[in-house]
Amino acid sequence: MAYVFVSVLIITSILLTLLILLHRGKGGGLSTMFGGGAASSLTGSSVAEKNLDRYTILAGLLWIASIIGLGLLLKANSGA
Repeated sequence: MAYVFVSVLIITSILLTLLILLHRGKGGGLSTMFGGGAASSLTGSSVAEKNLDRYTILAGLLWIASIIGLGLLLKANSGA
């Protein structure tokens, strides 16, 4: 079971890093390489940017859940 948590943690860590790098910063970021800069609206946030935010939050929640799950599993195994 620990291997499942560790592999989910590794996958979500890589995914979270990539998703954060895709976000547009003050200078444009990597998202402009894929057409994100041309699709921005007057409100300052495009649909692609909103979806990127949702995916980043989801990956972050999975990352936190895998850390908590792994910690609880290791704590339960050390007490037995």
